[in-house]
Amino acid sequence: MPIWLNLCAAVTAAVIAALLGFVLIPFLRRIHFGQTILEEGPAWHKSKQGTPIMGGFLFIAGSIAATALGYAVWRVTGGTDLTEAATGTRAIRLLTVMLFALLYSGACGFTDDYIKAVKKQNLGLNVKQKILFQIVFCAAFLAIMYALGDHDTTIDLMFVKLNFGILYYPVMMLFMIYMINAVNLTDGIDGLCGSVTVVSMLTLTILCAAFSQPELSLYAITVAGGCIGFLVWNLHPAKCFMGDTGSMYLGGALAAIGVACRMHLLLVLVGIVYVLDALSVVIQTLYFKYTRKKYGEGRRIFKMSPIHHHFELCKWSEYKIVTVFSLVGLAAGALAVLLQI
Repeated sequence: MPIWLNLCAAVTAAVIAALLGFVLIPFLRRIHFGQTILEEGPAWHKSKQGTPIMGGFLFIAGSIAATALGYAVWRVTGGTDLTEAATGTRAIRLLTVMLFALLYSGACGFTDDYIKAVKKQNLGLNVKQKILFQIVFCAAFLAIMYALGDHDTTIDLMFVKLNFGILYYPVMMLFMIYMINAVNLTDGIDGLCGSVTVVSMLTLTILCAAFSQPELSLYAITVAGGCIGFLVWNLHPAKCFMGDTGSMYLGGALAAIGVACRMHLLLVLVGIVYVLDALSVVIQTLYFKYTRKKYGEGRRIFKMSPIHHHFELCKWSEYKIVTVFSLVGLAAGALAVLLQI
């Protein structure tokens, strides 16, 4: 796929997302779809009470519209050989990835945001409900990948490939669920998840092209473009939040693209900021439970988890956190590209 088409698609997604904000954000304010702030969060987050959520619709609409338009242009201009059997398979794979991200976002993310906005409960869906959604959608995605001919049960660790046999599918399901939830956890301060996702999706754009998946490369760069348009409204001070509607879409897109292209360890590098942010929650929780059992009171390693809140409480500005975390993602993404090339 020509570079100019990818760039045009990314710009289209950014413009759609940015312009749509002029319509969506006032509408969300009118219907009072605002964020409820957790009591145990940083005290200065209270000022964000009532900020419109579900802003993720901006980059969802931008990325899907730009991908559809870019793919149509590519086919019309003869950029793909319609007589090849692989063309149809790759098109279905693209559609599956997009639908997975969209439907996952709608079923799990939108429902969660709706509960928060209408019932004014910050926690939204309970853990069991979220896990049920995640298991069903991830299992369905893996089943479709299998039906499309992906019968390989090896996990690529770059320097070695391990055949997991039938265990490949539950392992991949847990891997996808972890990555999606990790992206969701990263959405904690203004501009963080959107900025980190721009970096990770640009890296995936290059990697998908290297894996001979031009359609997924197109989708990845439109998600990056959509996030850029969204950041017009989400950088500090945020005019809207992406909500679980947005973070679940981004997590679904990241995990689905990675698994569809069989990037296993590479995806961990691409999404290293998400992985470490979520890992900080696991470490904090386990250490708290261990110390409570041993000493009678729970102790903490970080001032607050996920770790971006720890740096907030260390007096880092939101701009500094976004910049440093994005640079870490950029460095890890560059390493992933070098290892693949």
